[in-house]
Amino acid sequence: MRTFRSIHLHLGVFTAPMLLFLAITGGLQVFGLHEGSRGSSYAPPAWLASAAQLHKKQTLEMPQRRRPPATAAGNTAQPTPAAQPRVRDEAARPAKKNLWPMKVFFALVALGLLVSVSSGLYMAWRFTRRPAMFGAVLGAGVVVPLLLLLF
Repeated sequence: MRTFRSIHLHLGVFTAPMLLFLAITGGLQVFGLHEGSRGSSYAPPAWLASAAQLHKKQTLEMPQRRRPPATAAGNTAQPTPAAQPRVRDEAARPAKKNLWPMKVFFALVALGLLVSVSSGLYMAWRFTRRPAMFGAVLGAGVVVPLLLLLF
């Protein structure tokens, strides 16, 4: 049983920095703070967009946004009927769901994960018999993902 406790402790301490990162970025993504929307003047901070990209795609490289196709300057012809968008009947559209309760729930889950991991780290540090080993494993949990970003 001592071996399993030691494995549990070291894996928990090693993965804690990444869990904290994912809890924070996931909580911010729930409310769409990492991206702007059409017709809105909101532009997310660069650090938040990069953190969200790392969370979702495991890379810091931001995808290039597609530009709408350019039309010829002299082309004023009417679009063909096939190119015109279809107008749907308003009654045929499903009613919009209220997503706020689910968003609040997921934000609370992210907050719960943040508190749980933080308190677990505190307890692991407070009650450890080998603080140097705790620091080394925690440091490795921070350094290893940063090194992996370079490759």
